[in-house]
Amino acid sequence: MTINNPKHKKYHSFSNEVYEVVAQIPTGKVLTYGMIARLIGCPQNARLVGTAMKNAPQEVHLPTWRVVNSQGRTAPMWAEQQELLEAEGVGFKNNGHVEIEKFLWKPFEEF
Repeated sequence: MTINNPKHKKYHSFSNEVYEVVAQIPTGKVLTYGMIARLIGCPQNARLVGTAMKNAPQEVHLPTWRVVNSQGRTAPMWAEQQELLEAEGVGFKNNGHVEIEKFLWKPFEEF
Protein backbone atom coordinates (compact mmCIF):
# COMPACT_ATOMS: atom_id res chain seq x y z
CA MET A 1 0.00 0.00 0.00
CA THR A 2 1.48 3.33 -0.99
CA ILE A 3 0.90 6.83 0.31
CA ASN A 4 -0.81 7.70 -2.99
CA ASN A 5 -3.41 5.01 -2.46
CA PRO A 6 -6.76 6.78 -1.72
CA LYS A 7 -7.82 3.97 0.64
CA HIS A 8 -4.63 4.42 2.65
CA LYS A 9 -5.21 8.18 2.91
CA LYS A 10 -8.80 7.62 3.99
CA TYR A 11 -7.73 5.13 6.69
CA HIS A 12 -4.95 7.47 7.84
CA SER A 13 -7.47 10.31 8.23
CA PHE A 14 -9.90 8.00 10.08
CA SER A 15 -7.12 6.84 12.42
CA ASN A 16 -6.08 10.41 13.18
CA GLU A 17 -9.66 11.28 14.11
CA VAL A 18 -9.76 8.24 16.41
CA TYR A 19 -6.50 9.30 18.06
CA GLU A 20 -7.78 12.85 18.58
CA VAL A 21 -10.79 11.51 20.50
CA VAL A 22 -8.74 9.01 22.51
CA ALA A 23 -6.27 11.72 23.50
CA GLN A 24 -9.15 13.61 25.17
CA ILE A 25 -10.49 10.78 27.35
CA PRO A 26 -9.99 12.00 30.93
CA THR A 27 -8.16 10.03 33.58
CA GLY A 28 -10.54 7.63 35.31
CA LYS A 29 -12.97 7.45 32.38
CA VAL A 30 -13.46 5.08 29.46
CA LEU A 31 -15.02 5.16 26.00
CA THR A 32 -16.15 2.28 23.83
CA TYR A 33 -15.00 1.54 20.31
CA GLY A 34 -18.53 2.17 19.06
CA MET A 35 -18.83 5.51 20.82
CA ILE A 36 -15.58 6.67 19.27
CA ALA A 37 -16.87 5.62 15.85
CA ARG A 38 -20.07 7.62 16.43
CA LEU A 39 -18.17 10.67 17.69
CA ILE A 40 -16.14 10.87 14.49
CA GLY A 41 -19.19 10.37 12.29
CA CYS A 42 -18.61 6.73 11.31
CA PRO A 43 -21.08 4.81 13.49
CA GLN A 44 -20.70 1.55 11.57
CA ASN A 45 -16.92 1.36 12.04
CA ALA A 46 -16.35 0.26 15.64
CA ARG A 47 -14.12 -2.60 14.46
CA LEU A 48 -12.03 -0.19 12.41
CA VAL A 49 -11.59 1.90 15.58
CA GLY A 50 -10.19 -1.26 17.17
CA THR A 51 -7.76 -1.66 14.29
CA ALA A 52 -6.67 1.95 14.62
CA MET A 53 -6.13 1.43 18.34
CA LYS A 54 -4.06 -1.68 17.72
CA ASN A 55 -1.91 0.29 15.26
CA ALA A 56 -1.63 3.46 17.36
CA PRO A 57 1.84 4.97 17.13
CA GLN A 58 3.77 4.34 20.35
CA GLU A 59 5.55 7.69 20.23
CA VAL A 60 2.27 9.59 20.61
CA HIS A 61 1.54 8.06 24.05
CA LEU A 62 -2.22 7.82 23.65
CA PRO A 63 -4.23 6.52 26.63
CA THR A 64 -5.38 3.52 24.62
CA TRP A 65 -6.10 1.58 27.82
CA ARG A 66 -9.15 3.83 28.31
CA VAL A 67 -10.97 2.22 25.37
CA VAL A 68 -13.12 -0.85 26.05
CA ASN A 69 -15.85 -2.71 24.24
CA SER A 70 -19.55 -1.96 24.66
CA GLN A 71 -19.88 -4.42 27.56
CA GLY A 72 -16.91 -2.89 29.36
CA ARG A 73 -14.52 -5.72 28.53
CA THR A 74 -10.86 -4.94 28.13
CA ALA A 75 -8.83 -5.96 25.10
CA PRO A 76 -7.97 -9.64 24.90
CA MET A 77 -4.29 -10.45 25.29
CA TRP A 78 -3.60 -7.17 27.15
CA ALA A 79 -3.52 -8.06 30.83
CA GLU A 80 -2.06 -4.70 31.84
CA GLN A 81 -5.10 -2.77 30.59
CA GLN A 82 -7.16 -3.58 33.69
CA GLU A 83 -4.23 -2.68 35.95
CA LEU A 84 -3.81 0.69 34.21
CA LEU A 85 -7.52 1.46 34.54
CA GLU A 86 -7.63 0.41 38.19
CA ALA A 87 -4.62 2.66 38.88
CA GLU A 88 -6.76 5.55 37.61
CA GLY A 89 -9.64 4.60 39.90
CA VAL A 90 -11.82 2.82 37.33
CA GLY A 91 -13.93 0.15 38.99
CA PHE A 92 -14.63 -3.33 37.72
CA LYS A 93 -17.55 -5.69 38.29
CA ASN A 94 -17.06 -9.23 39.60
CA ASN A 95 -17.14 -10.50 36.00
CA GLY A 96 -14.06 -8.40 35.14
CA HIS A 97 -15.92 -5.79 33.09
CA VAL A 98 -15.57 -2.06 33.68
CA GLU A 99 -18.47 -0.51 35.59
CA ILE A 100 -19.40 1.19 32.32
CA GLU A 101 -22.44 3.04 33.69
CA LYS A 102 -20.23 4.74 36.29
CA PHE A 103 -16.95 5.32 34.42
CA LEU A 104 -18.12 6.03 30.87
CA TRP A 105 -16.96 9.41 29.59
CA LYS A 106 -19.83 11.31 28.05
CA PRO A 107 -18.16 14.06 26.01
CA PHE A 108 -21.40 15.02 24.29
CA GLU A 109 -22.74 16.18 27.68
CA GLU A 110 -19.67 18.35 28.29
CA PHE A 111 -19.79 20.34 25.05
